[in-house]
Amino acid sequence: MAALLQNVTNGIWHAFNALHRDHYGLVHKSKLKVLTANIGTLLDLYGVERGLDHYRSTLELDFEHFKYYLHKEVFSPLPHTFSATNLRNFEEKIEEVCWLICRRNYSTRQRPIFSETSVYQLFRIFCMLGDLTPDKDNPRNFQVMLSASEAGLVAEQLVNLLGLPWDHSDWENFSATIGAFRLNTFFAILESKCRTIGNVEEASIAEAVEELYQTFIKDVIKKGFLMKKGYLLPTLREYWFVLQPCEISYYKTPSERFLCGTITINPNCSLESIQGSAKLQKFLLTTSERVFELATQDHKSRLQWTSALQLAIEHSNGRHGYHRSQKAKRREENKRREMQAEEVNKTKKLLQEEMKARIAAEIQAHQLAEMAQEDSKRLQEMKDTQAKLERLLAEETQAKQDEEIVRALQARVLAEEWEKREELERLQEEQQNMLTTETLKRKQFENLQKAKESELKEAEDRIRQIEKKRQMLDEELRLARNKIRHSEESQQILEEKLMVLCPNNKEGDKIRRAVSFMPSSCDKTAPILQARAATLRRHSKKENNNIVVAEYHSFNS
Repeated sequence: MAALLQNVTNGIWHAFNALHRDHYGLVHKSKLKVLTANIGTLLDLYGVERGLDHYRSTLELDFEHFKYYLHKEVFSPLPHTFSATNLRNFEEKIEEVCWLICRRNYSTRQRPIFSETSVYQLFRIFCMLGDLTPDKDNPRNFQVMLSASEAGLVAEQLVNLLGLPWDHSDWENFSATIGAFRLNTFFAILESKCRTIGNVEEASIAEAVEELYQTFIKDVIKKGFLMKKGYLLPTLREYWFVLQPCEISYYKTPSERFLCGTITINPNCSLESIQGSAKLQKFLLTTSERVFELATQDHKSRLQWTSALQLAIEHSNGRHGYHRSQKAKRREENKRREMQAEEVNKTKKLLQEEMKARIAAEIQAHQLAEMAQEDSKRLQEMKDTQAKLERLLAEETQAKQDEEIVRALQARVLAEEWEKREELERLQEEQQNMLTTETLKRKQFENLQKAKESELKEAEDRIRQIEKKRQMLDEELRLARNKIRHSEESQQILEEKLMVLCPNNKEGDKIRRAVSFMPSSCDKTAPILQARAATLRRHSKKENNNIVVAEYHSFNS
């Protein structure tokens, strides 16, 4: 039955949401089997959960696929002849099962104002008034959201039942920042409203929530005392009447514990006012069974009851209930208001655009006027300019004659300049030849320098070979350590003197390395090099470098 599934979809979503633990909104089929079996048992359907094993080739389902399975396998086989009372009973049972699954997410330990029963009743009110919408972050997931207008309606009635006025402006400012409410937010808003009232007893809050529950879930249109004429004893007795779209029940006391009777209401029922006494206002309720005579204490109460009964008669044939129909009407009214607001905004935008266009046209007209004034000024300036040009034309004619004379003189000067240019080109060619010669000499010098560098590299290679030989003769030199020590001291003195003579010369570095690598057999040459180094001090720095290089080559040879 599509109406039953539509009415309990929000409650089933809360149970589904309590079962899944990942961001993708998927629930394992084993968990969904338990929920499906419980729903089927409530509807006297058994084994409906077995088809989940063969439904889709996955181990997990999202809510959209699970809802489709429930529609096809569970709710479609139900008959379409349910009465509104039976429909409400099935809704209550299914949502009670869903609440048992998801109640741990909305524990009363964090909201001591409401009892467990009140939280369950508010949960059912939220599911009845809420809308199932796709999640913005993940379109495969859904969220049950309560619009600001519906949440304000519930909060307003709760505050009024607790005996305080409702501040519409404060709620509009608050709801404008949130937009839509989730269940936890809905609970928090109602708690904050109850806390602002002051010291309110829990029993009073529970009674107020019960009243809301009776109104929205039980579809109670009106409650109150009403007099009814008996069938056997034709006397008027006062009862506590509870009016619903399909029936009106009457009890002995407002506690509604002892049911005295029920009057079925359908579209064939009618109301008729009759003449009563000065203290009683009577009217007749005609049903398919019989005619009931009812009475109130005053005219105002009779009008209220007759209008409420007429409303119940009008909605007695509906399967969605009175308050669900009112919710649909409010939704259509909100859509209509939103459309009107959009049209008003569009009209405002058009008016603003027209105003901007008018202002732009005025500015353009002002600019055109200024341009006309500027054009008249330019015309006068052009006339003045024309007179000046005529005067300048006469001067230009005279200037052309003078120019011809000057051109003749320039031709003669140009010929002289041409001769000088040819001479300069000849000199430039000679300079180019000299530059080519210098380039060739420079290349020869560079080749010579490269040859010297190659010789220097060969000398370095020989030094490396000497070093290798020195390493090979380390064993032999171990026997002559005393001589080597004396030789090392002499070499150190010679290196210090060479560093003083040529500290930045590469050849000096090579000589120092060569001296440092000299074998012990060269100890006799140290005094000779010291004597030569003394002669080097008499020369300039450049000469010292050349002499050191020459000494290095002679020493190597």
